[in-house]
Amino acid sequence: MSNIKYKSHNKTVLLYHVVFGIKYRRDVLSEAVTKTMVKKCKELGKTYDIDFIEIGTDTNHVHLLIQLSPTRNISEIVRITKSITAREIFAVNPEVKEKLWGGQFWSDGYWAVTVSRTGTEDEIRNYVKNQGKIYNQLHRREFKPEF
Repeated sequence: MSNIKYKSHNKTVLLYHVVFGIKYRRDVLSEAVTKTMVKKCKELGKTYDIDFIEIGTDTNHVHLLIQLSPTRNISEIVRITKSITAREIFAVNPEVKEKLWGGQFWSDGYWAVTVSRTGTEDEIRNYVKNQGKIYNQLHRREFKPEF
C-alpha cells in the first residue's frame, strides 16, 4: 500500500507502473533469479528512497509498482534498478550468463505509466475541469475562464 511521503515543503504520492524485459526476451527469470532480484530491489529501496510496492515477474520481463520521492525521476530509478539488479543477478546466479551473451541482462528500453490512488484519468480530468463551478452555481455567478 502506498503512503503519503512527507518532505519539508511537500506531500506526495508518486506511483508508477514500470515494465522492463530481459535482453533478447530470454526466459531466465527462474525462482532463484527472481528471489535475487527482489532481495536487491528491497535493498535499493532503502538506499534510494524507493518503495517497491509490488514486484511481479514472468519468465522474460518484470512489472514493478513503485512509489518515488519527488527528488527522483523515473528514468534515473529505472537506470539504477536495472544496472544494480543485473550486476547482482550475474554474481549470485552465474548460470544466467549461459543464456545471455554480451554481459547484458536487461533490454535497453522500459515502459512506465503513472498510477493514481484517487481516480482514473477521466475522473481527474472532470474534477480539474469542474473546479469552481459548484461554488459559482451556489452564488449564481457565471464563471467562464478564457483559454
